Amino acid sequence: MERVADPLPPHGFFPVSLNLVGRKCVVIGEPGDREAVEKDAALREVDADVRWITNPAELRDEDVADAFFVISTPQDEALSARLRALADRHKFLFCAIDQPLHGFVAMQAIVRAGPVKIGISTGGVAPRVGKIIKEALQHVMDAKFARFIECLGTQKVRGRTTMSERADRRAAIIGATDGFALDVRASYPEWYEDEVRAQLPAIEER
Repeated sequence: MERVADPLPPHGFFPVSLNLVGRKCVVIGEPGDREAVEKDAALREVDADVRWITNPAELRDEDVADAFFVISTPQDEALSARLRALADRHKFLFCAIDQPLHGFVAMQAIVRAGPVKIGISTGGVAPRVGKIIKEALQHVMDAKFARFIECLGTQKVRGRTTMSERADRRAAIIGATDGFALDVRASYPEWYEDEVRAQLPAIEER
């Protein structure tokens, strides 16, 4: 498929989570590269079989040929184009950080609180907005929230031993969440508010 100047898919990316336990994943990036450090740690956290190539200039085709997932962080067009060709040939998933022309996997911003994980993606259109959403959710999903989820898990396990009926167990765990709410609000820059106000007459005429 020919890739165009604007490589972002017109209808966005398809969101998915990967089970990477024991699968070979390759990170390409220098030791001081923050992105490479973070991706290496994130992959190890989910028990992937990770190899970190810290000198991109020494990358060999066979280093990635049998990989399941490859993440490259250098802003190197030649390297990224080479890796994309290898991905097409060997059928591995490929993410080229900040180079969507070459990669076809978009990394999501992840909010974590205990077992709860929320992936946030703006489809490459507004990564800064994605970061703001992540920070807002992470502020709410704090240690108290994580403890609440842990307590719900304990109640769920207890219910399996004390309630024989599935419907009773379901009703009990739903009841345990009564009173929990998450309040999320948005505010916008003034230039955008001006644009919305300018469009209001046209919208009202429809």
